[in-house]
Amino acid sequence: MKMPILSYGHPILKQRCVEVPQTYPGLDDLIDAMWETMYNANGCGLAAPQVGRAIRLFVVNSKSTYEHMGASDRRHYFNPGDTGIVKTFINASIVERSETTWQDDEGCLSIPGLQQAVTRPWSVTVEYYDRNFQKYQETFSGATARMVQHEFDHTEGILFLNYLKPLTRRLLEGKLKKIAKGQVAVRYPMVFCK
Repeated sequence: MKMPILSYGHPILKQRCVEVPQTYPGLDDLIDAMWETMYNANGCGLAAPQVGRAIRLFVVNSKSTYEHMGASDRRHYFNPGDTGIVKTFINASIVERSETTWQDDEGCLSIPGLQQAVTRPWSVTVEYYDRNFQKYQETFSGATARMVQHEFDHTEGILFLNYLKPLTRRLLEGKLKKIAKGQVAVRYPMVFCK
């Protein structure tokens, strides 16, 4: 079931999310709906607050990004041997960030039509549970790490806009107001602030 994605301006997107208990009602259905919603919107990640649930849950698919890249881009965005992931993250926490950072453009399904350069660590080590509540600790790098950090930030109530310089943010205010009001073309269902 496709779910509408909340636009920039919704208070839930600024909220720090709560942990997901194993007994969370309808969790499997929600996860399936999030994957369907993300793919329908042509995204590579989606967090529960973006579909109106203030819980620590997100999904990431960097494998399709890898598969659509040429060899030179793959070398830039992925470490050798890394072909991307398709994973569900529940109650994730970042336990380590690399000192090495890199900058790349980021967008967000809640902020359609807007991309900006964001600097992030090249790699992160994450503790999380999968959809079967099996615990993992894994290190992700490159494009995958960027996607994981972006979606993890959503569960902390942080948008990629928070990383922009104040002047850049001010220059984007007009566009952001239009997005919040729904004055933007999108090809997937959204809920706007109006």
